[in-house]
Amino acid sequence: MEKQRSSGILMHISSLPGEYGIGDFGKEAYHFVDFLEKSKQNNWQILPIGITGYGNSPYQCFSAFAGNPYFIDLNEFIEKEYLTLNEIQNVKLERNPCKVDYGLLYKNKMKLLKIAYKRSKKYIKEELQNFYRKNIDWLREFALFMAIKEYQGNKSWLLWDRNYRQINSKEVLDFEKKQEDLIFFWIFTQYFFIQQWNRLKSYANKKGIHIIGDLPIYVSEDSSDVWANPWLFNLDNNLIPITISGCPPDTFSKEGQLWGNPIYNWDNMEENEYNWWIKRFEHSFRLFDTLRIDHFRGFESYWEVPYGAKNAIYGQWKKGPGIHLFEKVKQKLGNLNIIAEDLGFLTEDVKKLLRESHFPGMKVLQFAFDSREESDYLPHNYDKDCVVYTGTHDNSTTIGWFFSAPKKDVEYATQYLKLDFKEGVNWGFIRGAWSSTAYLAITTMQDILGLDDRARMNIPATIGENWSWRMTRKDFTEDIVEKLSDITRIYGR
Repeated sequence: MEKQRSSGILMHISSLPGEYGIGDFGKEAYHFVDFLEKSKQNNWQILPIGITGYGNSPYQCFSAFAGNPYFIDLNEFIEKEYLTLNEIQNVKLERNPCKVDYGLLYKNKMKLLKIAYKRSKKYIKEELQNFYRKNIDWLREFALFMAIKEYQGNKSWLLWDRNYRQINSKEVLDFEKKQEDLIFFWIFTQYFFIQQWNRLKSYANKKGIHIIGDLPIYVSEDSSDVWANPWLFNLDNNLIPITISGCPPDTFSKEGQLWGNPIYNWDNMEENEYNWWIKRFEHSFRLFDTLRIDHFRGFESYWEVPYGAKNAIYGQWKKGPGIHLFEKVKQKLGNLNIIAEDLGFLTEDVKKLLRESHFPGMKVLQFAFDSREESDYLPHNYDKDCVVYTGTHDNSTTIGWFFSAPKKDVEYATQYLKLDFKEGVNWGFIRGAWSSTAYLAITTMQDILGLDDRARMNIPATIGENWSWRMTRKDFTEDIVEKLSDITRIYGR
């Protein structure tokens, strides 16, 4: 069946405005849904919503299943009298309302959540226990992992006392019995995270807005997934990764990108009928309507680098599970709404996997205007079964690209899209995406607002100010609503 033309905005939860240091599931998230509805948008795409660790990347989380407690709306705890407004106002959650300060959140929002847990636990003990039993297949290992991590001084699990590095060791089982309160704090965070998220998603769905989630291909080395399931990863006898993930050198990075995630033991996963992946997809589709799979080409073949390498130069390509994984997922879960992130250098084998999976791939408009060659990302080369983006979280903003790209590429884009400053370069790119044959067109909130690279979300292979941009409430203007509504109506989205 042919997919209906539609459009939407890529905007992470953390980037929403709000009073408590980071975007959350509170009133501003509902206001954003209202903005999407008024602007005639049918899709809200977000980044992974897992609990982040060092570097704050949503692609490096402590669990492939658990949600980020930073996104919990504290106002609900005020209403339930688990916190007071004074208690919240007496701790610092931000230094700049336009930037997330993860250090402050780690110190102070977690402190507030622990106060809320302490006050609430006697009233909601039964609900928490029921929630735990219902989700025990992923929640036990996550809550236990986080509690032990705290007990071990928040070190990576690879640096824990050896007896705690195996999930069913005598020491871990003793800890589980004796430290129930510490463990149930983490169950409490997931209980409220999922409750609040489900309410928000239901609100969006009732307004005809679909949520597009994001599934990273890899999990973090310091995660409950690796700790609890070491046999599913390429680890040595001391549980240290043998190889790690990355991306080979290219025009963007001479040393490649060293991501550092452990590599899967695909033989063991296949022997187990890919049950871990099936559980992961099933969990994801409880949270989202559509799922973008990050680094899709890694399922055909992936770049692995020896553990301890300083860069990604000396790696090798290894074969992934290919179509067998997705056939097994389909067999268990049926047809799923999946978008394949198929960017970068694609071999014929990767293209074949994309065709066999029947997943739509991605086109990024910023990549279209290499003046040296014809590009697959030019709109006149699209078929309908793809998703076009003006840019992604890993790119410059459109304005940033326009003022930093090679002059000839900018001239080509200007001619092709008939760009001018009266309309706005950003709106010219949005028009180019919306007018294409792609069934789905997505732009970033930064491009809607016409912001430069100071609002960029991430610079790959760097650590620093990434993932910290936030918008403000005053950015939701009637002028933007009108422009976006008009362009959506004109191009039948």
